[in-house]
Amino acid sequence: MGSASSPSPRPFAIQDAVSPDGSLSLSNVTDWEADAAADAKVELARTILQHTNIRDALVARQAVIADSHVFNHEIDFKTGPITNQKSSGRCWLFATTNVLRYEIMKKLKLKEFQLSQSYLFFWDKLNKSNYYLELSIELADRPLDDRLVSHLSGDLISDGGQWDMAVNLVETYGLVPQDVFPESTHSSLSGPLNTLLKTKLREDALILRDLSNSLKEKSLAPAAITSILRAEKEHLMKEVYNIMTATLGVPPLPGSKFVWDYYDSDGKPGQFNGTATEFFEKYASKPYAPKDSFSLVNDPRNEYSKLYTVDKLGNIWGGRPVMYVNTEIENMKATVIKMIKAGVPVFFGCDVGQFSDRVAGVMDPALFKYETAFDIKLGLTKAQRLQVNESAMTHAMVISGVHLDSDGKPLRYKVENSWGDSGGNKGYYLMTDAWFEEFVYQVVVFDGGNPHVYPAWDPMGTLA
Repeated sequence: MGSASSPSPRPFAIQDAVSPDGSLSLSNVTDWEADAAADAKVELARTILQHTNIRDALVARQAVIADSHVFNHEIDFKTGPITNQKSSGRCWLFATTNVLRYEIMKKLKLKEFQLSQSYLFFWDKLNKSNYYLELSIELADRPLDDRLVSHLSGDLISDGGQWDMAVNLVETYGLVPQDVFPESTHSSLSGPLNTLLKTKLREDALILRDLSNSLKEKSLAPAAITSILRAEKEHLMKEVYNIMTATLGVPPLPGSKFVWDYYDSDGKPGQFNGTATEFFEKYASKPYAPKDSFSLVNDPRNEYSKLYTVDKLGNIWGGRPVMYVNTEIENMKATVIKMIKAGVPVFFGCDVGQFSDRVAGVMDPALFKYETAFDIKLGLTKAQRLQVNESAMTHAMVISGVHLDSDGKPLRYKVENSWGDSGGNKGYYLMTDAWFEEFVYQVVVFDGGNPHVYPAWDPMGTLA
């Protein structure tokens, strides 16, 4: 816990540097090349890797063989289809809806079903726009180069999010089937919309800052200033709403009735006639209510058995904050195993780009032979990766199975991703226990205290 020790330095002899001023010396390069040219391993690596992607060339065959897509404990009810977030960063919304659809599909006896990810995406993006402008009002007195102000204006309306932000959305806006509010070009390809909204919102933030400064010069009461600023913000938000409805469509209001017709797995027709909030309450709020859930995280930089939050992170202004209970990795594993055995899918957050193969659908620290090929040692601990920005929580998925050894220890986990069915085992991925230890940061428990606050720019505030 706390500060991690630095990687062990290699043995060295006291000697003068070739380049006393620290610049790159060609004399050094000449010496390095002479050593490399005499090394058969280096020559072999140069022969192969100049023409081949190192990730393809250095895959460890033994790891691929060992990483079998077989699991002795799986959730008994199978959902489908495998979802696809396409060219967007909505993994957390797909993971959320993939978890919530389990109970819906069981109750309605559905063979295939998707909740509308685009519906939640719309309300999230609209609320994040409002959240950013509220923060711009709150922080109007700070200079633009203040670290917090600069950080918040960086990725101000990211597609990503956290579990507690998803709980905010479903508790406020409910859920609708995908047929009721289907995908649009810009929900599946969010980049162009995000670029436009970020440009507009940054300009809007400056408008509100300038107005705030001019109002304070008039010696108005703070409450009056806030009221005027929020009225201007609402005018600016109307323009944001118009952009979003033009590109994503007009979603049903949470209290407006819709009709959804469907066939169950026996071919029997059914119908739901009600609102988005009623659909959520009837089918997705029991027996595991999202509002009663919480996140366990494994952050070895900080003290365990404490509650943490992230400063200025959220989507719905005044809504549920993002909260984490920091715990040892073995506790997280035990929780996952318990939930899988109970038939409950597990939302989790991880750093998916680390030692993973998208085609094979394998996440395993032993997957690539970098150390052997380059004669190097990669020895960062989990805490050190967080400290030096080598790792963060970048992706959310769902654990739906686990393979235990004869002593009940986990060997690997079955993972439901949202990248379509072409990768892995028809869209399902495999995560080894060693990878879980190093690159899984969060699991959500269905079952709080005063939280310790991470700064807004902390890696634990990265939106999956």
